[in-house]
Amino acid sequence: MGVVSRPGPRNLITDVAGLKVGNSQVNFFKTGSTVLVGDVPFTASVHVMGGAPGTKETDLLAPDKTVDKIDALVLSGGSAFGLDACSGVMDGLRKMGRGFPVGPVRVPIVPGAIIFDLINGGNKDWVENPYRELGREALSTASGEFPLGTVGAGTGALAAMQKGGLGSASVVLKNGYTVGALVVANPMGSVTTASGKYFWAAPFEVDGEFGGMGVDPEHANFDGKQSLKEAAMMVFNAEMSNTTIAIVATDAPLTKTQCHRLAVTAHDGMARAIVPSHTPLDGDLIFGVSTTNGAVDYTIFRDIGAAATVCLSRAIARGIYEATSHADDILPTYRSS
Repeated sequence: MGVVSRPGPRNLITDVAGLKVGNSQVNFFKTGSTVLVGDVPFTASVHVMGGAPGTKETDLLAPDKTVDKIDALVLSGGSAFGLDACSGVMDGLRKMGRGFPVGPVRVPIVPGAIIFDLINGGNKDWVENPYRELGREALSTASGEFPLGTVGAGTGALAAMQKGGLGSASVVLKNGYTVGALVVANPMGSVTTASGKYFWAAPFEVDGEFGGMGVDPEHANFDGKQSLKEAAMMVFNAEMSNTTIAIVATDAPLTKTQCHRLAVTAHDGMARAIVPSHTPLDGDLIFGVSTTNGAVDYTIFRDIGAAATVCLSRAIARGIYEATSHADDILPTYRSS
């Protein structure tokens, strides 16, 4: 097998050549938006495992649908309000001359997904939906380097026992292909064992990237401990206040069908890092992306899928680990708890 050697130079999804990430947030609202954009349109598909997803334009990503390439993907806070971030990204791309040509008009193709972050200590009493502008701003900041934790769509994210966040990681296979993951970790489930210090993703950690605590020597099983997040949400009768949304990407040539299977496979990485995951109260979904035309054979695809799974587990833990404290937080950060 083409086993993983090392993370890419940035240890970010942008180690996949041709991809950039931009973030925008309003700390007062405790929310934000994140965009993944390609230098050129890329192949993508999606797979949903959670019971309560919120999405835009994801039907066109099914392998049997006509659309072959898309311009960008949006991950956003704001629940249904946050889907408007896709419109802001479309505005920006159209100004750049990007989009699917329809006669004299260009239509940027920008699917997206959202998390629920409306009850997290932030002031949501806005007069006008802010997400269109957040989408435009996120696109304008897109680059190869970007911070993790309490930023972009991860600004208002919450996990079971501590703040969630925006995470990313990458791996380079021995065959030369790069795989990266980008995730907004906002799950109902826990990313740590009952101790609160040991990540479920610990077996996959590289070079202490999320604290280097290692595997929990005492708590190897899920103990059903009530989450602090769930307790806080129940005060507002808002138990369906979750969702982890992610993108896994590679520079290996994949068809749209293979991108779909990549997304399916990568859900194993979510299940390894969040316990429980894929519940009826989560909207868990993963986009699969390839920046190169063509198709790899089964053996190479198998290794890419395995790498994406591990990469996503690491990205989830990194997002939690890098979260920072802000005024009116309702949960502590990992490093302050």
